[in-house]
Parts: sequence; C-alpha cells; structure tokens
Amino acid sequence: MSTELRRLRNHIDGEFRDAADGRTTEVVNPATGEAYATAPLSGQADVDAAMAAAAAAFPAWRDTTPAERQKALLKIADAFEERAEELIAAEVENTGKPIGLTRTEEIPPMVDQIRFFAGAARMLEGRSAGEYMEGLTSIVRREPIGVCAQVAPWNYPMMMAVWKFAPALAAGNTVVLKPSDTTPASTVLIADIIGSVLPRGVFNVICGDRDTGRLMVEHPTPAMASITGSVRAGMSVAESASKDLKRVHLELGGKAPVVVFEDTDIPKAVEDISVAGFFNAGQDCTAATRVLVQESVHDEFVAALAKAAAETRTGQPDDEDVLYGPLNNPAQLAQVSGFVERLPAHAKVEAGGHRVGERGYFYAPTVVSGLKQDDEIIQKEVFGPVITVQSFTDEDQAVAWANGVEYALASSVWTKDHGRAMRMSKRLDFGCVWINTHIPLVAEMPHGGFKKSGYGKDLSAYGFEDYTRVKHVMTSLDA
Repeated sequence: MSTELRRLRNHIDGEFRDAADGRTTEVVNPATGEAYATAPLSGQADVDAAMAAAAAAFPAWRDTTPAERQKALLKIADAFEERAEELIAAEVENTGKPIGLTRTEEIPPMVDQIRFFAGAARMLEGRSAGEYMEGLTSIVRREPIGVCAQVAPWNYPMMMAVWKFAPALAAGNTVVLKPSDTTPASTVLIADIIGSVLPRGVFNVICGDRDTGRLMVEHPTPAMASITGSVRAGMSVAESASKDLKRVHLELGGKAPVVVFEDTDIPKAVEDISVAGFFNAGQDCTAATRVLVQESVHDEFVAALAKAAAETRTGQPDDEDVLYGPLNNPAQLAQVSGFVERLPAHAKVEAGGHRVGERGYFYAPTVVSGLKQDDEIIQKEVFGPVITVQSFTDEDQAVAWANGVEYALASSVWTKDHGRAMRMSKRLDFGCVWINTHIPLVAEMPHGGFKKSGYGKDLSAYGFEDYTRVKHVMTSLDA
C-alpha cells in the first residue's frame, strides 16, 4: 500500500500555488530514505509571477517606517516561538536532525536573530550631515535595494532562511526566496507564518531545483542576488548576475583550520572540537573538521579524538542520545564516502570511515590522521562527519598550512598563550577566528569569509547594511 505524499506549494503574492505547469519533485526524508512530500518544480512562469509580486509590493514596503518594519518582524519572531513545534517537525522531516537539538540549538537563535534585525531596522547609521563645500549641506541616505532573489542551502534550511529574509525585510526590501530542492518543507511553513503578518507580495517562496535558482538570478527584476551554497554555485551566480550588474551576496564553502598548540588543555580541546566537527553531521561551512596539532601533543590528541569519535552516536531524530543525524541526500553520502575511499596510502583512519545502517544516509564519526597538506581531503570541502588531523612543528608552519587552502570562512586557535593567540588571529586569513572555542555565532557579530568562501556578511549591522544602498543628497543653503 502506497502512502499519499503531502503536497507542498509555492507562496506567491500571499497565496499558495502549484507550479504553473504542474511539475513536481519528490521530497525525501534523509533519515529514512523515503519520500514524504511533493514540491513544485518551479519554472519561468512561476519566477515571473513571484518577481512581479515582489516588485509590486516594494514601493509600499520601502516607504514603511523603520518602526513599522520592526513591529512586523517582532510579530514574526513571536509567531516562530508560538509555532516552534511545527517548525521543528518540518525541519526534522527536511533533514533528519535530532528533535531535541533542533529545539534547543536552532529555534532560540533564529528567534533572536529576527528580533535583532527588528531592532537594527531603527538603528541605521551614517555620516553626519555637514557642509563640505561652502553654501551646501550634504547628507547620506541609506535606502533599500529593491527586490532580493535569495537561495538558501539544505544544511540549515530554517536558520539560513532567517539569515536571508530578516535583514532584507528589515531594510525595506521585498524577497523571493528559494529553499533547496531537498529541504523545502520548513521554508514553505515559514511562508505561511510570514504571510499572516506581512502585506501580500513582500515575502514570496518558490520551490525548485538548480535551474529555478538560475532563472531567479538571471531575471531582470531583482536588484540583488544572495546565495548560501557551494563555491561552484556561487561562481555561477556571480557570473549570471554580472550580465546586468546585480548586487551579489555570497556565503560559500569553508575548510576551517583548527590550530591546536601544545600548551592547550588537550582533553577540553578534544571535547569541544569533536562536537564542533561532528555537529549536524559536519554539514556546516564552519565545522571544525581540519585540525592541525603541534607535533609534541599530536599522538595524545589523535588518540583522544578517536576515542571521542567512537563514543559519538548518529541515529534517528527521536533518539535523545545522538549528536547528529544523516547526511542530507544520497549524493552527499556518496561524496563523503568517496573522500574516505580515495585516501592516500599514508593516511590512517583512526575511527569510523563507513556508512551506518542501510536505511537513511548515516555516516559514522570519522577521524583520519597521517595526512599531507596537498592531499585531496585537506584541500577540498568534505561537508560530512570527517575530522582530519595534521601535525605541525611551529607557528609559521601552522599559519602556512592553515591559510594554504582556497577557502577562508572560519578558523580557531587553541592555546593558553595570549600573545600567540593575538598573533594567530592577525595572521589567519579567515573571516572569523575563534580562540579556545569553535562554532558559536551571535546575531550582533558578522559572519562571512574571504577568497572562495565568498563576500558579504550575514548577521550583525554589517549584514544589515549589505541589504541597503547609499545615496548622497546635497542641498543649497541659499535656496
């Protein structure tokens, strides 16, 4: 007996709609490997409709006061709290994440981030007015950009949706947001929540695949394209956006170095790093998955980390003892498995290195040692629960190896030496440097990288300003 699949729909101009041509894709729960819903496979007609709705809604939303936008966002935050269990259920179906951790580690920061941007709406800062030429006064206006085309990833579907829409809406823009084709359920629910608060057309959600995202970025209406995703996807977006000079906001891949010096508290470092490396199955651009350890404590660290990996569990969402759930899809499972299967002869798998079970896309907590700087698994993003360990001799070598990848999103330094920590934070070429911790984020501080990790900032006043444009107004004092 077949089970009827739930029907997800686009949210355009305040209404839920199927794709114009009726096409759909199946949505699979990665914890079971079974389809649970269908979602629209949106095409040109759907993108046109969403962009037209956002463009029509923009003038009125742009002209609302910061206080009105703040009030709306605070209502959205309250609604997120009130409907938290619905959001959790949708996200768990999307991703297979543990229910308890989704409740404690995602809902509170999402609500906090919406409330932060609600406040930011009333705190735009600029240069003071002044007379820079005799008889003339200059002022600077910060204005919304317009319609924003936004594409969110599958690793944190709910939270990345918040990172996209909250600053954009707070600044007075309108939004067309596309979730990943593998994780649309929670974003469709978010559209229902936001649709009960905002005017029609201000926030629109369309489901679809990579081609849908391409149509959004190439569309002439949006003034800005924002994507969180792979380097390949970011480069494609930047190329497409260049054809009509759209603003681009890119948060792409990462390969975070975790530099552990011999004077650190090894047991505590191992405990924290293992969690930061395996959390969310390592499907995090900032995950602590590339560890560099000073040679004098290397063996001790590796043994302790392998033990921690062996004690870490993955499993079904309702199991309260698991740290993480499955990889998101079969292709991601194949990618992670492939990295381990292709390891060079000098590498050693200290723990894990295999799939867990036959149902769902689970992969064991894995630790690999004996690696060299030019090995594939060091240079490329695995995006799975695999922590690599290298041994370095001194600070200069640690810096060279840490910076010696094409990514530059996040990093961490583990030492009791304050001077060394400060030197390393200066020398590490990454958008974030944590000291004696790894992975905490707060709404008030910027998140974003350099090099092939993209450009633009999420969170913070910097992320808010990315969704504004600057206008100079000069007036004559004699008029």
